[in-house]
Formats: sequence, structure tokens, C-alpha cells
Amino acid sequence: MLQVRDLAMRFGTRLVQQGVSFSVEPGRIFAIMGGSGCGKSTLLKHLIGLLVPAAGTVRYDEVDYWQADEATQRQVRAGFGVLFQSAALWSSMSVLDNVLLPMQQQARWTPAEQRERALEVLSWVGLADFADYAPADLSGGMKKRAGLARAVATEPRVLFLDEPSAGLDPISSRRLDDLILAIRERTGAAVLVVSHELPSLFAIADDGIFLDADSKRPVGQGGPRALLEQSTHPTVQAFLNRTALQDATS
Repeated sequence: MLQVRDLAMRFGTRLVQQGVSFSVEPGRIFAIMGGSGCGKSTLLKHLIGLLVPAAGTVRYDEVDYWQADEATQRQVRAGFGVLFQSAALWSSMSVLDNVLLPMQQQARWTPAEQRERALEVLSWVGLADFADYAPADLSGGMKKRAGLARAVATEPRVLFLDEPSAGLDPISSRRLDDLILAIRERTGAAVLVVSHELPSLFAIADDGIFLDADSKRPVGQGGPRALLEQSTHPTVQAFLNRTALQDATS
């Protein structure tokens, strides 16, 4: 579904990462891992069309996204669902209206179908009773779940999650992990998750890539547990052997 080949990312003359290559299949959860400042969220922005690569290709099915015309790019993006790190809910809109918004933009459903779908996905994340609430009245974990509901409302083929567990307590984080797994099972979507939270990575990721801030290249590829057991790279081992691993394996 998604193929990235020899991607290079720059901000002006500053190189962020180069030589980034990986593939993601439908129904798989792929983790973008690494320490702070290595370019995880920057990579995600290149994948969803917000930043143009310095080199390399990003292909969705058979479409080379950055070589496609604007109409084709819009069509590809219509298959994306995105949960931003802050949840990015519109404060002036109710939870229900936030979830309705991407469906209204695509105009694939009647208003009645949009409302039915919005309430369905809110029920998936345990927020059906909070549809009329304002985002300011939700806890941090509830905001993330509302953002997740909005991300899956349009039935995306690829779901992008940027630090979904950031700022959450362990119970809320574990609940969100369970929701991500359940939504993957319900939808069959490919899921790309940016995270440095070890318990979440070990709980949900099937595969992944590890970005290194020093060499500015990927230094490991595979699921978190496989990397822990097999990688000899010191940065990968230092990252995956943190004490938080005890929570993930207990």
C-alpha cells in the first residue's frame, strides 16, 4: 500500500534524514521510532503531503505521490486519516462536529449518513455520550480518542498517528493502544505511528524503522521486539532497553 524509497529530508541546507526506505502493507501497524530530534514527525509530514522530499519517492499503491498532479494527490489524500499529537480539535466546534468535518469535506455521504457514521466511530472510542461536548470539556485522553474517531471517520486506507500516547497517563495510554488495535481489526487499514513511548510501541507495532539523529540515516528496521533482540546498534539498544520496557513486558 505504501512504499518509500531513498527518501531524503532537508530544511534548507540542513539534512534531517536520508536513505529512508520501507514498505507498509494493509492491516499492519508500522512504527517510526527514534530519539528526540531524529525526524520522526518530519517524516510523517513528508508522507501525508505537507513537506516535499529533497529526494526519493513516496508511492501509494502505484501512484508516485510527489510526481502526481494536484487532482491525483487530492484523491490519494482522501484515503488518509491523521491523528495529530495535540489531537487538533477545533475548539469552536462540538466533538460531533469535529468528527463530521472531514466527511463534509469529501462529500461522499448524505448529511444523515455522515451523522450516523460520526456517532458510530464515537461509539468505537467510548465517546458517544460526549458528542455535544466542547473539546475544552474533555480530558487529554478523551481528546486523543475524539481525534482518533475523526481520523477514522472517512474510512481511510492509511491511518497516521503522531505521538498518540504523548502526555497521557499509563491507563489512558493503554486504553488508546487497545483502541488502535481494535480499529486496525475493524478497518484493515495500514497504520503508521510515530512514537517514542516504549510500552505503546511494544504493544501495537508489527514492524518499524529506527531513525538516528547522529548519522541522519535509519539504523534499524523491524518490529520493536525484533530490534531489541537482534540489533547490535548502540543507539537502538539504548533506546529500547530503557526502564519503561518493564511496563511493556509485564
